Amino acid sequence: MTLLPDNPAETAHEAELIQRIKSGEHDLFYRLIQPYEKRVYATALAVLRNEADAEDIAQDSILKALRHLSQFRGEARFSTWLLRITVNEARMRRRRMKAHAMESISDTQDEEGDYVPREFADWREIPSESLERKEVRTALVDALSSLGEKYRSVFVLRDIQHLSIEETAKVLDISPGSVKTRLLRARLMLRDFLSPGLNGQWISRLLFAKGNKPWE
Repeated sequence: MTLLPDNPAETAHEAELIQRIKSGEHDLFYRLIQPYEKRVYATALAVLRNEADAEDIAQDSILKALRHLSQFRGEARFSTWLLRITVNEARMRRRRMKAHAMESISDTQDEEGDYVPREFADWREIPSESLERKEVRTALVDALSSLGEKYRSVFVLRDIQHLSIEETAKVLDISPGSVKTRLLRARLMLRDFLSPGLNGQWISRLLFAKGNKPWE
């Protein structure tokens, strides 16, 4: 996975690219956007849960970022700004399609709601060899799809794309506290979804201990 630029040299290089593109060197835009293409797609997919729609929105978001790059002021990371565009575009697409799919029972009527996880005596990480099994990956995709969008988006941005709490809050336009709350509940709901195991094979082993992320 390509990481976001964290060191000063990478950040300065990205800032230089942005300035050159703003000055008319539009052919450099792909170099700027390339490290984030997969992140844009994954973010759109987290909102829409449809691969074809996510591909369309990913392309639309990248093109919109190019058209509006002059509005980028560098107050946040470029990736944060780009993913915020993606989330907004995906949510607009969902509204236009009137895709009022029934939310999971995990989504309650109020903003955050109450989720009470089931109790398990054992809470161990997935054995590393299980990660290579196609059925485990399929089960994880199904588990993510079972979450409501507000939980799924936080989980994807924070635990899969490794955005910070602050960046995730900016992308989704929510408070850092809401990020923490939704992330915890998303992890617990995924744990409960996966814990029974695929055809009884896992037997409560697919559990997310703190610091252990089986999707990595």
